[in-house]
Formats: sequence, C-alpha cells, structure tokens
Amino acid sequence: MAADAPDPADGPPADAGASGKRPGPLRFAGRILAVGLAILFVGLLTYGVLSKAQDTTVDDKLGSNEAVPAPGFTLPVLTPGDLGPALTQAVARATRGGRVSLAGLRGTPVVVNFWASWCIPCRDEAAPLERAWRRARRDGVLFLGLNMQDLTEDARAFVRSVGMDYLTVRDRGNGVARRYGATGIPETFFIDRQGEVVGHVVGAVSYAQALRGAQAAKSGTTIGVQTGGAQGTGP
Repeated sequence: MAADAPDPADGPPADAGASGKRPGPLRFAGRILAVGLAILFVGLLTYGVLSKAQDTTVDDKLGSNEAVPAPGFTLPVLTPGDLGPALTQAVARATRGGRVSLAGLRGTPVVVNFWASWCIPCRDEAAPLERAWRRARRDGVLFLGLNMQDLTEDARAFVRSVGMDYLTVRDRGNGVARRYGATGIPETFFIDRQGEVVGHVVGAVSYAQALRGAQAAKSGTTIGVQTGGAQGTGP
C-alpha cells in the first residue's frame, strides 16, 4: 500500500529547523536599526542631562572680561583652620552653627578651591596654595577649601597630611561645583568683596596664580580664566 503523500498544511519536515525559517535580510537590518536608535537615544539623553547640570555662566562672563555674581552656598565646616585675629573676626558672622555661608562673607575677598582627598593634582597643588594663603592672609584675603564627593575622615586626614591651615567646608555631592561650572578638580575661583567672581584657574593652581588671584579678589580686578596644571576627574 502506497505511503500517504505529505499534506502541505503540515508544514516543512522536522529537520528544516525549529523555527521553520530564518529571518530575512530586511528583518535583520531592522533589528540593527532598532538597536542603533536605542543607543543614540540614550546618548542624547545623557548629553542633555549633563549639559543641563553644568552651568557655564561664570566662565562665559569671565571670558568677556566681566565679573559675575558668585553662586551662593552654605556648607558645614570641615576644619576651621588658623585664620589669624583679623580674618577670624571678619568671618565670625559667616560661620555660625558650624556652617559657612558665602553670602555672610560679603566684604571679605575669598579664594575658593575645589578639592578632594582622592585627587592627585589636589595634593600636588597643596603646598603652593598654603604658601599663597600665608601671604594673602596678611592682606585680609580668605582662602576657603571646598571639599567635595569625599569621605569626611579621608578629607580631614588629607588636611592634616598636607598641612592645610585655612578654613575648609564640605559638599557631600558636587552641586556647588556644577553651579560654578567646574569641569574637574582642582579648580580655584577668586571672589571680590562684592561677592563677584573675578578669576578662575582650571586645574592645579601655582603659587603665582594663587597670589595673583588673591590680589585680584582684593582689588576687584577681573583677570578671566586661566589654565593651571593637571586636573582630576570631573564633578
């Protein structure tokens, strides 16, 4: 008796593959396109978030040789430093309750240095900064170290190890650095008596740059943006 002929409705033989057919070139190309679009979307989203998070107002103004109001902050004291009698009295109103308010420092020229204990260039600039501070302190210029994205004990150990004896405060995150437009650390900003940024050094600051910036802060002279030494990871 003759074997029954295969019914077309039964589909292809079993050994033709579990799926029955392989995806065609158009379907394969469609999958690649979908993955590519997804990657592009994530990239654009990331760029948008980062570009919105970082404010470039300070450097934009300084690039036009214009001073710009310093973004305000109030942060907890990390170490009080040795300010000397004159600066201690001038800064007292800004350091109540163990916190420092930049607004409370109005009337005092300030050098703000962003740093972290894990930042190698920050360690390299520590000695020149300390030398400049001891010189500028006599002229009534306050140095303010702003520690960020760090562990409290690590930061205090760093202060002790490098002999830093100016006032330091701590930002657990990087919000203040982003408002200043910092792209990494260390970075140093010079603020005059009216609370306006008159200068900015990107990267490790030298003794000469720190002293020049301190003098600019005291006189209210805009010196713009300068390139310093090495710089660590961005905020």
